[in-house]
Amino acid sequence: MPVTYTKVEKITDAAAVKLAYKPTHPGLFEVAYAEGDYNSKLVAARPYAKGEILCKVEGITAGPKKYTSVQVGKDDHIELNSDLVFMNHSCNPTVSLDTDTMTVVAVVDLKEGDNLTFFYPSSEWEMDQPFPCWCGAEQCVKNVQGAKFLSKETMSRYFLTKHIQTLLEEREAAASAAQV
Repeated sequence: MPVTYTKVEKITDAAAVKLAYKPTHPGLFEVAYAEGDYNSKLVAARPYAKGEILCKVEGITAGPKKYTSVQVGKDDHIELNSDLVFMNHSCNPTVSLDTDTMTVVAVVDLKEGDNLTFFYPSSEWEMDQPFPCWCGAEQCVKNVQGAKFLSKETMSRYFLTKHIQTLLEEREAAASAAQV
């Protein structure tokens, strides 16, 4: 089992960080900075209807798999290079990060100030740095490691990118072949 990542960097003065903050998508969403490790979050700056596109994902760069990257293909990862990097994980997500169309889409009706979260295994096969989940959702996966470590049933509850769908199908085919 992969080792859980512990971030060393810490926000110790959220007010100062907020003063220096220049939003990448003004009027759409903003970072709510908080002191401590992984306490900042992305929140809606206005209401969104379920199914509405919040934004196109632009300004990305290709890069290696790491804790800040997003998987966009079987072996391809990108850096978001925007406020979108502050979208946290939830097992009860409010948005989908569709790396096939490069859009962020509301999966529920959102009010101004609502957290923008997505289900990380919807795009990640195997997380670079897995972590325990404390989202509190009824069907929480407890340990976010990537789609590779979750059942087909669990994954069927979520929006999935095409590369994750393909990798799940390949895993199922390999398991079936091994039983023969």
